[in-house]
Amino acid sequence: MPNRTDTATWTIADLADEFGVTHRTIRHYEELGLISPERRGTTRVFHKRDRTRLALILRGKRIGFPLEEIRTIIDMYDDQPGESGQLRYLLDQISARRVELEDRRRDIDQTLAELATLEHRCRADLNSLAGRRLTTPGPPELD
Repeated sequence: MPNRTDTATWTIADLADEFGVTHRTIRHYEELGLISPERRGTTRVFHKRDRTRLALILRGKRIGFPLEEIRTIIDMYDDQPGESGQLRYLLDQISARRVELEDRRRDIDQTLAELATLEHRCRADLNSLAGRRLTTPGPPELD
């Protein structure tokens, strides 16, 4: 197990296991430039910054941000306007995402209500048909 100090490093397998993602996912984020591990020959060596960025990427994905939005947010930490600008921008993005999710929730609630209404009508029609079958004379029985 690697020493978890400021000089700690992780392998791709360490991070994949810790975050429950595939090696391919981590390599994809590297290809996009979201993380940039040190290369020692063919081995990737991840430092604290890479691990933190990976955690932020995965958190952003869980919340539903697209990768380009995640890139903007985490890159702001290193660039101007720095952490305060990053936080203001993130708050704006959170607000926009919340509105989007609330709209989707309303759509889902409306669809569920429509399905309940349709289900109720189908059950009523089915019960009505079943009642008619009981009162409709069948074919004459042969002796």
